[in-house]
Amino acid sequence: MSITNKPSNFDLNTFLRQLPRLPGVYRHLNAEGEVLYVGKARDLKRRVSSYFQKSVNSPRIAQMVKQIAWVETTVTRSEAEALILENNLIKRLQPRYNILFRDDKSYPYLRFSAHEAPRISYFRGNTNQPGSFYGPYPNAWAVRESIQILQRVFRLRSCEDGVYANRSRPCLLHQIRRCSAPCVDLISIEDYQADVKRAKQFLDGDAQGVLAQIEKKMMLASENLAFEQAAIFRDQMKALASILQQQNMESHGNEDVDIIAVIAAGGRVCVNLAMVRGGRHLGDRAFFPSQTQDMSLEQVLEAFISQHYIERPLPPVLVSSHALTDTGVLALLAEQSGMKTRFLTRPQGRHKSWLEQAQTNAELALARVLNDSMSRAARTEALAQELGLETDAEYLEQLHIEGFDISHTAGEATQASCVVYKNHTMQPSLYRRYNIAGITEGDDYAAMRQVLRRRFERVAEGLAALPDIVLIDGGKGQLNIAKAVFADLGLDQSVLVGVAKGEGRKVGLETLFFADERPPVALGIGSAALMLVAEIRDEAHRFAITGMRAKRAKTRNISRLEDIDGVGPKRRQRLLMRFGGLAGVSDASIDDLASVEGISRALAERIYFALR
Repeated sequence: MSITNKPSNFDLNTFLRQLPRLPGVYRHLNAEGEVLYVGKARDLKRRVSSYFQKSVNSPRIAQMVKQIAWVETTVTRSEAEALILENNLIKRLQPRYNILFRDDKSYPYLRFSAHEAPRISYFRGNTNQPGSFYGPYPNAWAVRESIQILQRVFRLRSCEDGVYANRSRPCLLHQIRRCSAPCVDLISIEDYQADVKRAKQFLDGDAQGVLAQIEKKMMLASENLAFEQAAIFRDQMKALASILQQQNMESHGNEDVDIIAVIAAGGRVCVNLAMVRGGRHLGDRAFFPSQTQDMSLEQVLEAFISQHYIERPLPPVLVSSHALTDTGVLALLAEQSGMKTRFLTRPQGRHKSWLEQAQTNAELALARVLNDSMSRAARTEALAQELGLETDAEYLEQLHIEGFDISHTAGEATQASCVVYKNHTMQPSLYRRYNIAGITEGDDYAAMRQVLRRRFERVAEGLAALPDIVLIDGGKGQLNIAKAVFADLGLDQSVLVGVAKGEGRKVGLETLFFADERPPVALGIGSAALMLVAEIRDEAHRFAITGMRAKRAKTRNISRLEDIDGVGPKRRQRLLMRFGGLAGVSDASIDDLASVEGISRALAERIYFALR
């Protein structure tokens, strides 16, 4: 965007000498008047001068400096004021060399109207109006999911006021048990308002308090022989307990936390923001900034925090996958908003699990973007180039890759998987599972030897074709087993590629090993070829582990509650009532079990492990 013409008398050296040692904002412009970069500074003279030193470490910055024709500055009263101006200019000018987060939409809320029988609804806009607002939520889906939960558990109305005022009989939502129909007086206003109060209590993070209240009302109704009312409370407990287990919303506190995970792959960066309000995990929103070439993930994080929170209050706790290069950003934001925040990069307990979840969701979101933006054909070609294969379109179309993995639980129910990639996509109809038998439990090498022999004996006999690439998950050890099998069968070993896992199976840390003595290759986090290898490897792992679990479930006798020492008839009844049956008890966590009346922490652990 052109801002102004270059001053005719502009001299860079004179300009730099005259810069004040004050806070402010600077703008680098090219000869056409286009703003290349906007930045803030505590000391304008020192910061702007640093761009024109002889040695610039960043190739990206060096490229920008070559284009700078002149510089404009604006002095501010404080660095916090400079931060505000910087972000306003970045949003308005969209400079080519700034990290840009496009987030023009406001965040949605869940609203309880101010009516006598409050309505729950999706809301986006100014919250300075009648009613109660919960959020903000990271996306519309999260709000609508919460509305469905409140309808399922507390049966609150979601209809428009005009519809509500003119009902003469209950609607379909009442028939499917999603609304208690206050519109036609099937529930008293007092009882409906009590449900609204419990719904708000649930959203505030006190799920256990809500469960205890409902349980108490159910028992009282049962003692008074009001069995129909007791059944309603029972269904509420069952629905709420199920939701807490499935969505991991239960919390031991009442926290407001934001969790930020930053990852990079395939030349793209994803910043995933997860929100926790009142101890409830509300979901995630993924951002894909532009202009991140040659930028560290820490610098991307700093740009996101400064841009995102300049218009939004900081949460009391901020959990991050990376540290900040400049911790002063948080201080500036706190000064601006009047809110201090605790910044955690090595979280423990629940904070750690939330961060791990955010990182997983970031990986999934980035994988989807890469799949959309980068054609599968291009990934296939990239892998073929890395492995020294042909790259013409006809050959790549038929390129046949098979991936193998082994899965078991401490040697139990060992299964091997074979997944197939062909025609630029995974081919589930060609997948195979192999039950492994006759080996020492836990011997992965013997399991790999068995599955490869069973799969490729038919190839050696001329009854099937040899794949172009055979990916072996497990690195050098498993690759040596594959080499021995292929040598014994007289097959070409050059098709064998071992994939050594990186720490935590994270994409970008793997190394490829070859059976024909080629040097190992670490493709790197930005490699399109590695994205394809990782997809095949992870699919083989998923297919193996799901098969193993199914096999284990068939052969293992799950202990019954009656067989657990310390669980008598009353405790058993409370457990089954709380979790809606044995399956729900089996899925419950130790904390879930310990929250039931009469179940100590030690007994909860005993139940938990007995049902595993």
